Amino acid sequence: MRSLQAKIALAYLSLAALVVGLSAVALIELARIEDKVREGGKVTELFDATLEMRRFEKNYFLYGQPADLDDHARFLARTRELAGRDAAVIDAVAGRGTAARLAGGLAGYAEAMAAHVRRPADDAVSARVRAYGNRIVTLGEQLAQRERRSVDLALQAHRRNFLFFLGAVAAILVLTGFLLARLVTRPLKAMEVHMEAVASGQLVRLEPDSRDREFVSLTEAFNHVLDELERRQHTLVRSEKLASLGTLLSGVAHELNNPLSNISSSAQILREDPSIDPELRAQMIEDIDAETLRARHIVRALLDYSGDRDFRLRPVALAGLVEETLRFLKNKRPTGVEVRVDIPAGLTVTADRPRLQQVLLNLVVNAYDAMGSAGELAIAARQLRAGERDDDFPAPLSGGRAGGAAVEIEVADNGPGIPPEILERVFDPFFTTKGVGHGSGLGLFIAYEIIEKHGGCMVADNRPGGGARFRIRLPADLKESA
Repeated sequence: MRSLQAKIALAYLSLAALVVGLSAVALIELARIEDKVREGGKVTELFDATLEMRRFEKNYFLYGQPADLDDHARFLARTRELAGRDAAVIDAVAGRGTAARLAGGLAGYAEAMAAHVRRPADDAVSARVRAYGNRIVTLGEQLAQRERRSVDLALQAHRRNFLFFLGAVAAILVLTGFLLARLVTRPLKAMEVHMEAVASGQLVRLEPDSRDREFVSLTEAFNHVLDELERRQHTLVRSEKLASLGTLLSGVAHELNNPLSNISSSAQILREDPSIDPELRAQMIEDIDAETLRARHIVRALLDYSGDRDFRLRPVALAGLVEETLRFLKNKRPTGVEVRVDIPAGLTVTADRPRLQQVLLNLVVNAYDAMGSAGELAIAARQLRAGERDDDFPAPLSGGRAGGAAVEIEVADNGPGIPPEILERVFDPFFTTKGVGHGSGLGLFIAYEIIEKHGGCMVADNRPGGGARFRIRLPADLKESA
């Protein structure tokens, strides 16, 4: 498996090799320039010797001093020595044969000068000395100019190559940085998007966006955390459901007690009076059967609520569901709380009945807890068209498409309401305003998830007259939520 660390190390080693290579080329260039400078120094030394030779020549012609002649002879010898020593440099600068021409010119110049010493009054000899001297100086000057030009060209080439190498290194560094950043940031960006989805409650597994060992390991660890989180969330949801089931049990026990009492009374009468009127006997048997069906219906509703089954959508009569839920919570309701229900008898919604009942149960219990010993709970439902003129439901959360049929359920109380600073957090998991041991903070979160799974939405706000209000918007036909 590939490793990101190996890629980064390879990239930096390649950059280091490039820098070393370019540095070696630069050092070679500098060594070549140093050679040029040394050659230039030799040419300059030769040229300076020829100038000094000519200067003492002119002094001797003007004044005829033996000292000037001695100095002239010394610089002539020095010039001939330099021309012989640096013949290769001279040929390299001015071309093959230049050193030989210079040596020949110096020899002719020396002979002419010796002839002038013997015959100082001979103007032809003097002219020959000057002619040789001018040719030697001119050649030396040409050598110096060419060497200076050669050094200048070498410096320009070095400067140009340096700038090119610098630009190449910068471009390669930028390209390498871009590629490394792409290798690192693209998988990290994908992980960031998935983490934001997880933070919003969507437990989406992360698919590896890179085959590098580090990212594969990180992805596997992330998915392991997701699996563990999903497992624990399922456990917590189950615990919350069991807590709600515990709330129902007291109500269910009371509900079961009534039909069982009626069955017991009827059975006792039939047993104690065998000669009872046949018509009355038939009526009592019919009552026993009806009460048995009633008890079975209560037990089945309880089993449906507590069972861990698949999500199933069926038409649900809202009035009957609310009535049953309130009946189950009869013992939970404070004596001073009045309940008002305003739901049309024929209003139905396509939903998973036990899960929708879990939402209603949670909202009603919360309202009872919020109001305390006295208050009023209002439960209403209506059918409408989403986006109508009098529809004040938040537009982005209206449920279904604009103009589509929708059912709105409202559960409102006249308790203290929800503090404005926490309104946006009431549906967050584990958020609760109840004391320790009195709430898990999952009830409203689970309710919100259930409504979302139905293709609807739920919002919370405060009533103008005081108290909290929860509004649920469900599509009348689930197909409209797509």
